[in-house]
Amino acid sequence: MGELNILPVEHVPQVQRVAALAKEIWTEHYTPIIGAEQVAYMLEHLQSEQAISQQIQEGYFYYLMEVDGVAAGYASIKPEGDTMFLSKIYIHQNFRQQKIAARTLSYLEEIAREHGCRSMYLTVNKNNSGSIAAYNRLGFQKVRTQKADIGGGFFMDDDIMEKTIA
Repeated sequence: MGELNILPVEHVPQVQRVAALAKEIWTEHYTPIIGAEQVAYMLEHLQSEQAISQQIQEGYFYYLMEVDGVAAGYASIKPEGDTMFLSKIYIHQNFRQQKIAARTLSYLEEIAREHGCRSMYLTVNKNNSGSIAAYNRLGFQKVRTQKADIGGGFFMDDDIMEKTIA
């Protein structure tokens, strides 16, 4: 594996790269899990350039992971008191199994500590078994479930997983 760089997303061209990467990753990974219609809806409402820019204005921090200058994934976090919400961590299929998620998570945990956070939590589709297994390996444990209406007749049916950070 080449050199991993984790870059804060701060400018429009970076937001555009993240939105384009989201479309590739979500179409490939989530279509078999939630179907093409829900993927398209979620991309438009949660992962488009406009949605990402709005989230950044609302206090989310986005990061682009690059390997040798090639976009390999992206992540987003939001401090919530003494807890850090890991809103997104997605790795392109060409870069999976290279410890990019683990290395990115270590980086994000350091940011969480700097914000005074004692734990980190995430939501994951309850049928996304591969990601759930990866989160378990990274130290997250299921604490509860949640079904959220996201509009358009769609729901996110998720496990909430949490990890204590020292």
